[in-house]
Amino acid sequence: MIKIYHNPRCRKSREALKYLEDKGATFEVILYLQNPLTGQELIDLIKKLRMPPIDLIRKEEALWKTQFKDKNLGDKTLIHLMIEEPRLMQRPIVEFQDMAVIVRPLAVLENLI
Repeated sequence: MIKIYHNPRCRKSREALKYLEDKGATFEVILYLQNPLTGQELIDLIKKLRMPPIDLIRKEEALWKTQFKDKNLGDKTLIHLMIEEPRLMQRPIVEFQDMAVIVRPLAVLENLI
């Protein structure tokens, strides 16, 4: 099943959701800001994304810029930070089978689904 990690306030996230709806895909919406991922869920998602945790961080987010930008944080710390502050996670993320992508640009969904 397809999962979309969705933030309804994000234009890109709404576009990805609409794309899935328009394609008639069956999917589950994960509202990760209301229900933050557990440590294991986030670790599993990062593995499917095939990227280091730092690449999942929204580096333009004010919280990152003001509190963490110039710090040398390890993977475990970054994962813990995203659990505590899920708004720091890139979005939207679409997961399908053993893969996941950050949907930027929207065209990456064509290669996943």
